[in-house]
Amino acid sequence: MSIAKNYIFNVVYQIITLIIPLITVPYISRVLGSKGVGINAYTYSVIQYFVLFGTIGISLYGNRAIAYVREDKKKLSETFWSIFVLKLITTFLAYIVFIIFLEMVGSYEHIFLLQSFYLLAAMIDISWLFMGLEDFKKTVTRNLFIKIMGALCIFLFVKTSNDLWKYVFILALSQFLGQLTMWIYIPATVNKIKIDWKKVKSHLASSISLFIPQIAIQIYVVLNKTMLGLMSNTNEVGFFDNADKIVKMVLSVVTAMGIVMLPRVSNTFAKGDISKVNSYLYQSFDFASYLSFPLMFGLMAIADKFTPWFFGPGFIKTGSIMMMISPIIVLIAWSNVIGQQYMMPTGKIQAYTLSVIIGAIVNFILNLILIPQYHAVGTAIATFVAEFTVTFLQLVFLKGEIDHFAMFRSLWKYFLSSLIMYAIILIITSNYKASLSTTLMQVIIGIVLYPSLLILFKSQLNKKLLKKGLRIISKAS
Repeated sequence: MSIAKNYIFNVVYQIITLIIPLITVPYISRVLGSKGVGINAYTYSVIQYFVLFGTIGISLYGNRAIAYVREDKKKLSETFWSIFVLKLITTFLAYIVFIIFLEMVGSYEHIFLLQSFYLLAAMIDISWLFMGLEDFKKTVTRNLFIKIMGALCIFLFVKTSNDLWKYVFILALSQFLGQLTMWIYIPATVNKIKIDWKKVKSHLASSISLFIPQIAIQIYVVLNKTMLGLMSNTNEVGFFDNADKIVKMVLSVVTAMGIVMLPRVSNTFAKGDISKVNSYLYQSFDFASYLSFPLMFGLMAIADKFTPWFFGPGFIKTGSIMMMISPIIVLIAWSNVIGQQYMMPTGKIQAYTLSVIIGAIVNFILNLILIPQYHAVGTAIATFVAEFTVTFLQLVFLKGEIDHFAMFRSLWKYFLSSLIMYAIILIITSNYKASLSTTLMQVIIGIVLYPSLLILFKSQLNKKLLKKGLRIISKAS
């Protein structure tokens, strides 16, 4: 399947994934309040450590390993089963450690137990197989159905603040069922083989090499909320978590390309076509910049009038936090292209690992310093600085190896167009009240303005995408 089709599948999935929380989050924020939202975010952040140590980088490694051997059915089957058995063992051990933790923990025991379905979901997760095969249709269609059913269950069963456990259970069970349904395709995808334990062991070292950077990434993705919960309170976790959710949901539209490109670049690199690998890098980076700048400035423009009606009056603080962490949309978009689409598939794991470890250290230190005084705002500052550090280091590490001018050539056009768009949105809607209609107006203004400004700046990518869009519309009509 082509990169464009795979990307469309992922974008459709990400958009629907965006829409579902847009429907459920305002409801949940009002029903559970900042405390309930904070408890869910805090306990979820803790269970993710067990998921992380249980999977030890296997999913990411498996994606790349499958891409290397996908043309050979025998090697494909051997690789899949040996990696899956390894993952089964490691996640089972992690669950045993979790049970021990459950005996020791002093609060939220029943919530933690429900959250453990995420660990069971990780145990049976085989999405990396289909991603390595570049068969994104299967993962998208199955997961979409489960997510929609989960959203319906939230409205049906979560009615009061006492229903927090139901909310957690629905989310965690949905994740588990989504992974379980993927097994329907296994008989037609790989053959049954006898497990070779030497091959199982051989995958351990390689997966651990990807596990180290994932630990670091998890520190400034999950540890933020854990530290905020321990050093401040669950209300502050709720403020930050809601802002982080919106930013990450918007960001997912950009990073969908990374999921598509990792197996493609891995396969191209395995064939020795380095010039094509570099070409993929420049195209992906340009596309990521094209999308991420308007998304960043757009989110900053709507934040003030979006949060009061969307989350409710108890989450006013979320708006300012959202504005503060919006710049990570660009930073993560870039590091996703450089790190996950280029450094990882081409074997530059050491440099990638170093960048995220330093970023994690920066994040941890700044959290210690800023959270006691500034709470959720301190976490937002630490998050931004950490993401900036990671992206900057990755660009430095690849100096002399890639053409930075080729990557940043059109950057000024995207930045300037987005900045003008931001200013015009604020000027036009400055006297409007916070409401759904105001937010829709702001979004429409941005959607019309940004590509229009890029026409004036003669952006080649914008011209190409508009032509494709018009062709699709003409075919459909």
